[in-house]
Amino acid sequence: MIAEWILEQTTDALIYASRDGKIVRWNAAASHMFGFSKEEALGASLDLIIPEHLRAPHWKGFDAAVASGVTRLGGRPTLTRAAHKNGQKLYVEMSFAIVKDDDAQVIGSVAMARDVTERVERERAARAAAQTQSQ
Repeated sequence: MIAEWILEQTTDALIYASRDGKIVRWNAAASHMFGFSKEEALGASLDLIIPEHLRAPHWKGFDAAVASGVTRLGGRPTLTRAAHKNGQKLYVEMSFAIVKDDDAQVIGSVAMARDVTERVERERAARAAAQTQSQ
């Protein structure tokens, strides 16, 4: 099936979770980005990749989106932190969408993620260097 092939070949991580936050879909890019195999991720909670200090706000937003059927950001990407299997904290740009069935009932949430750790760290280093020079 071509749709399956496209989802596996995209360079952005694709994570689809059920209403209760269990991972249902995890593509190859997600495995590469977060370090967890498809077998490790499927059926696990999204907590797998959410740093502990961000879990409460994540679940508050997730539950609100599932209940209302809309995301706060309206599909716009946002910069956030994520956890790699090896413990490294990543900067990721993520966009989210609510998934509904044919009866318009919310059945889950899908996220597309891109690792922007190198870019964010370069920008921070440049700002720090500029600040040092201005002093």
